[in-house]
Amino acid sequence: MNVKIPRGTQDILPEQVKLWQWIEDKVRHITKKYRYEEIRTPIFEHTEIFQRGVGDTTDIVQKEMYSFQDRGGRDLTLRPEGTASVVRSFVENKMFGHPNQPIKLYYMGPMFRYERPQSGRYRQFVQFGVEALGSADPAIDAEVIALALEIYQTVGLKNLNLVINSLGDIESRLKHREALINHFKPRIGEFCKDCQSRLEKNPLRILDCKVDREHELMKTAPSILDYLNEESQEYFAKVRQYLDQLGVEYTVDPTLVRGLDYYNQTTFEIMSSAPGFGAITTLCGGGRYNGLVEEFGGPETPGIGFALSIERLIAAMEAEQVEVAFDDQLDFYIVALGDKAKDYSVKLLADLRNNGFSADRDYLDRKMKAQLKSANRLNAKYTIIIGEDELEKGEVQVKNMESGEQKEVKLAEFIDVVQKWSNRKEK
Repeated sequence: MNVKIPRGTQDILPEQVKLWQWIEDKVRHITKKYRYEEIRTPIFEHTEIFQRGVGDTTDIVQKEMYSFQDRGGRDLTLRPEGTASVVRSFVENKMFGHPNQPIKLYYMGPMFRYERPQSGRYRQFVQFGVEALGSADPAIDAEVIALALEIYQTVGLKNLNLVINSLGDIESRLKHREALINHFKPRIGEFCKDCQSRLEKNPLRILDCKVDREHELMKTAPSILDYLNEESQEYFAKVRQYLDQLGVEYTVDPTLVRGLDYYNQTTFEIMSSAPGFGAITTLCGGGRYNGLVEEFGGPETPGIGFALSIERLIAAMEAEQVEVAFDDQLDFYIVALGDKAKDYSVKLLADLRNNGFSADRDYLDRKMKAQLKSANRLNAKYTIIIGEDELEKGEVQVKNMESGEQKEVKLAEFIDVVQKWSNRKEK
C-alpha cells in the first residue's frame, strides 16, 4: 500500500492552517468592502464546460486537465480554474435577471491541473477569484485590479509590479490575428509543435509560448496596440485614467496575452519582484471576457475577473519574510491533581467553554510539573490548579502565566470572577 501523499499535493498542517485562515479572513474582509458575494460551485463539471469556456487551444485543456468518465459514461473534469464554472452557474441560475446588477461574485477553493510541480505551484491548489458580470464600464476594470492589489498589500507584500494590456474587441483581434499569421507563417517550422498547431486556430497564443519565447520573431511580432480600433483605444485609455486616479502604478506590456482563450479588452497580471521568489514571478492574472456568457447560452453579458493562487501568495510572503502575529492564546489550562479533581475538571472545563473562553486540560495523567509545561507550550493566559485540598475548601488556585501572580478563587464565584477579568482586559 502506498501511503505517501500524491505528487503535486500537500498536507496543510495545523500550524500552517493558522496562516491560511488569517489570509482567508483578510480576503473575505476586502471582498465585503467591495460588495462581492461568495459563490460555491462543484469541484467537478462536465468536461465541455472547460473545453468551451477555457478554450481548446490552451495548455490547460490540451495538457493539464484531470478528466474521467463516471459510471454513467459522462465526461467529467476536476475544475482547473474558476471562471468557467461561475459563468455556467450565472447562466444556469439566470442571475442575469437579478435586479442588482452587475453581479459581483468571488470564490475560493481547490483547483486541479496536471503540470510539473515546483515551488508555490501544485497539482491541487487553492484559487481565489472574483468575477463581475453585467457591466462594460471601464471603471469596474479598474475596481477589479485595485481589489487584487489590495489583497497583496494587506497581507504585507511590497515588491509588486502590475502589468496591463488591451487585447481589443473582436474587430481589433481579427486584424491582429491576420497580422500575426502573416508574421509567423513563413518560419513557423522553427517553432514547437504547439505553436505550429495554434497558427491558424489562435495565433495570439503563440506569444504566450514558454518554449519559443526567445525566438527572434517573438520580439518583432505585431503589437495588438497597433491594431486597436478607436473604440478599443478609448476603452483602454479610460481604464488607465481610472487607475491613475486611484494612484495605482502600472506598466503597459503589449505582449501580455494571458493563457486563456476567453480574454478580450483589458488583461493584467500582478508579479512579485522579491529577491529569491523564483523564475515564475506571476502572482495573479485576469482580464475582461465579454462573450463568454453567450458561449454558455446566456444573453449578451460583459464580464471581468481575476484569479490568484493562495500557495503563490504564501510563497511571496515567505520571500519577503512577512511576519504574521496570530492571536491564538489559550485562556485557561486546568491542572488537575488526583482523581476527584480530574472528575471535577471535566465540568469546570465545560463551564469555561460555555461562557466563551478557550480552555483545555491534561488528558495524559501527567504530573503537575509536566502539566504546567504543557500550559506554557499552549501559551495559556491562566493556569487553574485544582487538587483534593482545593475541592474540600471549595476553591481553586489561578496563576497568571505572564506575571506569575497566583490567587485563590472560590469555586462558586469562579465564572463571575474570570468574566470580570476578561471584561477589564477588553476595556
